[in-house]
Amino acid sequence: MIKLIASDLDGTLLLNHAQSLNPGTAKLIHELTKQGRIFAAASGRQYPNLYRLFHGVEDEIAYICENGALVMYQGEVVDKHIIDRELGQKIMKIILDHGDTEVLLSGMNTCYVQPKDPAYAEHLIHVVKNNVTVVDDIFKVEEPYIKISLYEKNGSQHYEEWAERFKGLMRVVTSGMEWLDTIQEGVDKGSAMRALEKRFNVKPEEIMAFGDNYNDLEMLAEVKNGVAMENSPETVKKLCPYRTALVEDTLREILEGKYD
Repeated sequence: MIKLIASDLDGTLLLNHAQSLNPGTAKLIHELTKQGRIFAAASGRQYPNLYRLFHGVEDEIAYICENGALVMYQGEVVDKHIIDRELGQKIMKIILDHGDTEVLLSGMNTCYVQPKDPAYAEHLIHVVKNNVTVVDDIFKVEEPYIKISLYEKNGSQHYEEWAERFKGLMRVVTSGMEWLDTIQEGVDKGSAMRALEKRFNVKPEEIMAFGDNYNDLEMLAEVKNGVAMENSPETVKKLCPYRTALVEDTLREILEGKYD
């Protein structure tokens, strides 16, 4: 039986840059919960953003936030990883010193920005729908650092450049078209899945996970029932025994017991 279902959001459950769930998706998740299954949203997004996004089932599901750095379930911290402050400040300085590139520092319940362009903060608040704290000096933020990201137009196209720049400091993964996330070694959606396996006492063969991009690789490798989106890179597809064009179609099949 599939006991735990995890889905990436952008490019997977949310298609075509959507910022809200499809009508009926929350009801599908609720029906899965009624069957005794756990649904987990897996994303680079912050916890409050995800909590709002899943309105209607927000207290029924688990959350893999910040690309695995924070895992939450019903208000409980299941897993959390903190970036060393000195290392974090070195990362932020590199980002801020680079042209128009913007930095995003994630705390547990808000993200901190020191915008070069005011439109960046407006985008985070009104389009991304994050909890946002604008600061004059991001290096004075006292809250522990959960994740540090960089934002630039076509940022994901500059992946190789940034990966080289952060070599020996942090891993870099794509997180949407304009975002790159810096990730601590060993902290990813795969480590988050292992935390959920322990929390709910489930095995990899009892888990189905959906993904479409390179930041989903560790999660898909951790489970036995990986589902790649049809437009995923070949590297992602090779890890997955299943394909889908629409996550909701496969969720309905799970409800009907197809994979049990």
